Amino acid sequence: MHSPSIAVKLFAILFILTGLIYPLVVMLIATAAFPHQAYGSLIVRDDGMVIGSQLIGQNFSLPRYFQSRPSATPGLAYNAASSGGSNLGPTNPVLLEQVALQVGRLRDRGIQVPVPSELVTTSASGLDPHISLEAALLQVPVVSQERAIDDDSLRDLVLSEVVWNPYPFAQPYVNVLSLNRALDTTFGEEG
Repeated sequence: MHSPSIAVKLFAILFILTGLIYPLVVMLIATAAFPHQAYGSLIVRDDGMVIGSQLIGQNFSLPRYFQSRPSATPGLAYNAASSGGSNLGPTNPVLLEQVALQVGRLRDRGIQVPVPSELVTTSASGLDPHISLEAALLQVPVVSQERAIDDDSLRDLVLSEVVWNPYPFAQPYVNVLSLNRALDTTFGEEG
């Protein structure tokens, strides 16, 4: 019978085409056409040091910085090797406890409640690098007080970092790493 040998040959050909050649061609095209995105949309300081990615959130714990959305990745927050949400339902006591804890942390920082949901709940991936414009503007008084700068200047900086979503009914958002980087560039890392 020739059926098993034909099946093995067909499998080998398809494996080489779809498992090796196709991914290699796509990678070469992506690297040539979109090098920034193909290498992870990395953000690099002037001295050449990589400080993060535009696509992965970071934990900013100091009150001098705008806070990111909480992360649900296991072990270490914003762990790209272990992406995933908590999968807790809206009535789950663990989720309600986590939200109450986040609300308490925001209150301790001086942020008035009610707050946008993304400041107290995690995203589906646990890596979301963005917050809404509303969530960023809510943090302006706290960050401006910590850095001893006026609210209007900081609000202008936030508005300069807004990404206006082209889709109807979509809300504008802010990349927290880009905003905090602009904050350090404009007002100094210590200021």
